[in-house]
Amino acid sequence: MNYEERIRRERSDMSKSFARLADFLLDSYVEAAFLTASELAHTLDLDAATVVRFSQHLGYSGFPKLQREIRQRVKHDLLIRPKDAEDPSSVTGVAARAMEDVALAIEQTRISLDTEALGRLVDKLGQARRIIVLAEGPAQPTAYSLVMFLEQGSFPVYIARSGIADLARTVNTATNQDLLLAIEVAGQAPYIARALGEAQARGIPTAAIVGAASLASARFSDTVLSAQAQLSIGVGIVSLDAIVHALASVLRWRFTDRFAGTEQAINIISSHIQQPID
Repeated sequence: MNYEERIRRERSDMSKSFARLADFLLDSYVEAAFLTASELAHTLDLDAATVVRFSQHLGYSGFPKLQREIRQRVKHDLLIRPKDAEDPSSVTGVAARAMEDVALAIEQTRISLDTEALGRLVDKLGQARRIIVLAEGPAQPTAYSLVMFLEQGSFPVYIARSGIADLARTVNTATNQDLLLAIEVAGQAPYIARALGEAQARGIPTAAIVGAASLASARFSDTVLSAQAQLSIGVGIVSLDAIVHALASVLRWRFTDRFAGTEQAINIISSHIQQPID
């Protein structure tokens, strides 16, 4: 059993200090591989003795034994796995090609992202009375991620249902003070584009975040953020996520005051909700 498996086995029963160490070793093992026990303790604001006790709790004689195993993991990542990836018919090789596809898609998105359109969309989001998101099926996780972020900034946002009657109701109740924002990656929901067209005809602002500029939603949107078209829907979703991440970063920068203290307030309310009812 390696150190990761030992940590995961014991994680749920650990003290707060042990849990902090466990999560750091899982999430930042490369950094941990080059820290002494004292340096690791200082990084996490713990006592060096806690690092030793933690190592022993996992079944090691001390931190050096645990660290040796972590360093073997780093060595494998940096030296052995790249060599294995040279074989295109291996699991490692196939995974490496997939990751290269993702990296290329993100780089293409970075280069081609229309930052002027990005700025216009940020302004529209800030001015809208309501932000109504129309999400295609495969793009729904990306849409929910954006909605959750906008809610943290107190933006009035919700995701509309995608049925024909639901889209018709959405357009019928929207006004020129609202913003209809489509999020699509594969063009599998043509009614979304038609709903945007109806909205445009009524003078309702529209926008789209799409996995390819050729998707129909882009033709019926006043503002468009598009990724480069991808053969794989999975890679297209990653590109879409990258655009939403960039949009969220600019929103947080542009509307700093709206996000200030939000996470702390959510944590406080969460703690209240967890309190037992008398």
